[in-house]
Amino acid sequence: MVVFAGQGDARRSMSLLWRSGGPEQRERRPGPGPRPGLSVDAIVTAAIAVADEDGMAALSMRAVGERLGRTAMALYTYVPGKSELLDLMYDAVHAELPTEYDDTGDWRAALTDWARDTLAFHLRHPWVLQVSQARPVLGPHEYAGLDTLVRLLNATGLEARLLRRLTGTLSHFVRGCAGTVAEARQAAAATGEPDEEWWFARSALLGEVAPDFAERYPNLMAMETGSAPQPPAPVPGEEAVPHLEREARETFDVGLGVLLDGIEAAIGRAATPVNRER
Repeated sequence: MVVFAGQGDARRSMSLLWRSGGPEQRERRPGPGPRPGLSVDAIVTAAIAVADEDGMAALSMRAVGERLGRTAMALYTYVPGKSELLDLMYDAVHAELPTEYDDTGDWRAALTDWARDTLAFHLRHPWVLQVSQARPVLGPHEYAGLDTLVRLLNATGLEARLLRRLTGTLSHFVRGCAGTVAEARQAAAATGEPDEEWWFARSALLGEVAPDFAERYPNLMAMETGSAPQPPAPVPGEEAVPHLEREARETFDVGLGVLLDGIEAAIGRAATPVNRER
């Protein structure tokens, strides 16, 4: 399920996102309307709770109203509709992302901390991954998170054109890993079939329907054989973690290391006399 932000009234959405009417805009009741105590912030907080607990598919003005003990119509006094509400929710949760990292010392350590914090953020709010990046929300907290990443990359001393692409590379990498983990956690409940049963049934059949699998895919088999580690000692509670989640987390650790190695190599190339003369 992909959801596109920015589908509501542009002026109303941007005004609410940036609170351009001032702090009082959050509490003012224009004429007759809902009982006191309702506000844009309260509505957004309730909507985030609905999405966190029940997923994006459960989000509606009615569901949010019920959570607040109000009717859906009462919410429209504050938020024009579900499209504008989605923009506000998306930007509001981004306020959780840390912005204070040490950018004066080890840039690699700072980017590692940023990546892990961002992964954890997406797993707390997996519905955020369903909001397409094709139409950014353009809210203040989303920009603050982006500005933080750029600040950390600035410590590498690389040119702005390269930093722009690295910003996208790191963001897409973390978001992709988070999406795999989130889907792994949702798969059993969504399909009604535990991971172990699903893999056992299909892997057993694969040998039957494709007896020449190893000959047809020799590179894949060589990689799998060569990379298969000895089973580690069991970690309490890990047996409940989906296999694909464990794989995705290992991919995250290894992939992040390779990306940072690449940045380090780019720094080295930029520092060579030939590159400085260009």
